[in-house]
Amino acid sequence: MGSWETWQAELDALMGEHFPGRRAVVGAGQRVHPPLMFIGEAPGGQEEAQGTPFVGQAGQQLQGFLDAVGLKREEIWISNTVKVRPTRISPSGSVANRTPTPQEVEWFLSLLQQEILMVHPGFLVTLGNVPLHALDPEAPTIGGCHGTWRKAVIHGIPIPMIPLYHPASLIYRPVLREAYQQDMMRVKERLLHGE
Repeated sequence: MGSWETWQAELDALMGEHFPGRRAVVGAGQRVHPPLMFIGEAPGGQEEAQGTPFVGQAGQQLQGFLDAVGLKREEIWISNTVKVRPTRISPSGSVANRTPTPQEVEWFLSLLQQEILMVHPGFLVTLGNVPLHALDPEAPTIGGCHGTWRKAVIHGIPIPMIPLYHPASLIYRPVLREAYQQDMMRVKERLLHGE
């Protein structure tokens, strides 16, 4: 396991090589052995502007569920698989978010794995398909395994993990709200009673 200084130097080198002039968004919250670590896909526009993960609309959704299970952002670690905003030009000509490419995920995967080992959370909560498949390439899609306990194995170390729908999916598909609430209750149960 490395140091945060070494991790930051590796991130800076990656950003300089593949994303010169762009702003990386690193994790936020309790960095030393939090009860859990949320991992999203990548930052959006508001996250890039503020330099903090999950502060946009998806962050508001996530905050509502954190409130429901009695967690505060400063008590957990929140991060992303890809540390830079993936963008595309929308049909209207504006800059829009997009899903990270497999190449972008590959570039950041080692940093994510190091980050998880340094943070040393009690368990992982992946938000959406991107972090789920980055940490468990054999997993089915999120629709087939959300709310079920799995293991992420990082450098031989098994870490409990539960995949959830990405909070942004609730904005576009409100029908997922009930499943998301049930999944967050599984998270709460784990926090209260352990395994």
